[in-house]
Amino acid sequence: MSHMTNPLATPNQLYKRRSFSSLPTELQDAIFFSAQCLTQAAGILLQLPQSATAQANVVLARYWLVEPFMSREFNDVSAAAIYLIAKVGPSPRSPRDISNVYAYLLSPNSSFFRAPTSPPPVNDPSTYFLSDVAYQTFHNRVLAIEARILYALSFNTHVSLPHPLAITYLQALDFLGARKETVSKRVVEYLNTALLSPQMLYLTSQPNALAVAAIYNAAKDLGAKMPEYEWWEVFDVDREELGFLVVGMRSVDGWARKMREDVPGMKEGMITRRMIEDEMKKRGLQIRNGHGIEEESLDAEAELARKMDEKIAQMEAGA
Repeated sequence: MSHMTNPLATPNQLYKRRSFSSLPTELQDAIFFSAQCLTQAAGILLQLPQSATAQANVVLARYWLVEPFMSREFNDVSAAAIYLIAKVGPSPRSPRDISNVYAYLLSPNSSFFRAPTSPPPVNDPSTYFLSDVAYQTFHNRVLAIEARILYALSFNTHVSLPHPLAITYLQALDFLGARKETVSKRVVEYLNTALLSPQMLYLTSQPNALAVAAIYNAAKDLGAKMPEYEWWEVFDVDREELGFLVVGMRSVDGWARKMREDVPGMKEGMITRRMIEDEMKKRGLQIRNGHGIEEESLDAEAELARKMDEKIAQMEAGA
């Protein structure tokens, strides 16, 4: 049964992530939410199955459970997670495809995180064109972060998703069929939305509990008739855990809307480390990186080297 369960986060890990970080809780949540959404968008453009994208979301959450948010650029960590999962799965994607997708999603032409009322951007391919030097720099960063993810997770990238179990449970409850497909669709929507939860539901509960909570919510939304007895106990889920997951899943939508309204930068695109640093300065706070000042200096040197490489490449192209 080990292939149907996941390694769960410990209370100590969750406490340290919240309490020992210099970032306020709302900024931690904003980083997590935007990176998870970016991963989902990249998975769609890369035409990956949702199972692969969801696994990348979970691996990303596990990585940030043990590593500081500010240790790497957020979009690079997202790209490394999706590259790692796609590479070991049935639908590998080339580094060039991944770099092109992320260059587009992070460009002004992308509709990613853009407000629905905003006018559609004018397509300008030059804003998301990657030179050979820029691609190689991106590829090197992704490879370095991929190695760091594997090290942080002790090379355990196994992720068991609740989606297959949910289908099995729906069949057992007689909720599959042409007339009942709306229930199964709503269940999948709840399971995908739960990936964005700031409570990290996929790291604190096993797949069977997530599947049962999604079915409970979907049935309640659609007014589907459920068994009168405590049917969730048949699937090894107790009432207390079910109640927590039901509330957690239902709260994601409202929380995400409020997040996009309240957090600076959420409407302009993907949040970056520079945005977080600027916001911290406005609040009169300092970032205490888990890797210390040396890590920040190394990041600054790497960024300077990248800009110099791109400048040299442009000069050579002009010549």
